[in-house]
Amino acid sequence: MRLFQKKLPQSAQHTLGKHTLGLTAAGMTGIICPVMKTPVTVTVTGAAGNISYSLLFRIAAGEMLGADQPVILKLLEITPCLEKLQGVVMELEDCAFPLVKEIVATDDPAVAFKDADWCMLVGSVPRKAGMERKDLLSINGKVFVGQGKAIAENAAPGCRVFVVGNPCNTNCLIALHNATGMPKENFFAMTMLDEYRAKAQLAAKAGVAVSDVTNMTIWGNHSATQYPDFTNAKICGKPATDMIADEEWLKGEFIKTVQQRGAAIIKARGLSSAASAANAALMTVKNLTTPTPEGDWYSVCTFTDGTKYGLPAGIICSQPTRTNADGTYSIVEGLPIDAFSREKIDASCQELLEERAEVLG
Repeated sequence: MRLFQKKLPQSAQHTLGKHTLGLTAAGMTGIICPVMKTPVTVTVTGAAGNISYSLLFRIAAGEMLGADQPVILKLLEITPCLEKLQGVVMELEDCAFPLVKEIVATDDPAVAFKDADWCMLVGSVPRKAGMERKDLLSINGKVFVGQGKAIAENAAPGCRVFVVGNPCNTNCLIALHNATGMPKENFFAMTMLDEYRAKAQLAAKAGVAVSDVTNMTIWGNHSATQYPDFTNAKICGKPATDMIADEEWLKGEFIKTVQQRGAAIIKARGLSSAASAANAALMTVKNLTTPTPEGDWYSVCTFTDGTKYGLPAGIICSQPTRTNADGTYSIVEGLPIDAFSREKIDASCQELLEERAEVLG
């Protein structure tokens, strides 16, 4: 195991906020640093990868947890990538982010997850030519078994786990089942990227700003079976179906474009989504830690109990979610599900059930 750790000197750690004048120990007028919040420990896996490279600097700048929230960054990589990770650490140091109190880079999960408040599981083995989805599940399953155990043994009480690495829903389920003793409601997987893709498509079609599109739900799996629910979405406060009369486009090209957007990006740039995935990961955590505006919701994958929307119990499934004023989250209930939506949601849930069956061991 290799570990390199950087902790800023005490004199350099308190540079955020207003300074006030006071007396130093020597009796002379000097600078008194403000009292800052207790640092939050954020662990990021696959920390030398492309998504993390777009993510880490924004976390360090305060975009995820707030401009007044200090952080400790713990970065996990496989041993062959530690040298590359050292370069990322050097760049983080060179940015001199006031909020970053410590950076730990390691190939040891026990070190990386020690006292973690947020575990962002970004790293996973990518799907390669000739690989079937079940092959990917098998390979990554072993990784998330180990990480789930390491999180349960080392992370802080109340730690929350957010999975980005694909297949993220089932990877999250594997980690959850191996994190003995941790609450199931503390595990999440990402479909915010799909939500943003859907909002962008609806906005372009309606000729409005993306910010005018609200109440967008991604149901099911983060895969080609996901269902971007246009039936409950709103544009400029009105039903999306009132603003976009082209039903054929909504039920056809719109859904297909969102489902296949990742593949289209790979074809266009030769690499998978990185900056947009990092942005969606950051915004998911921000949404989970910030009260949701009244009347709106966001998409995130959570553990199902079998009581809502006819979703099967025991899978990690994307649903409409709100963060409450007390910091808890809840599933938005009572949304109408028409026959078309029901068919799409059920198909994606069936895929999740099949994935669960493939990784039961």
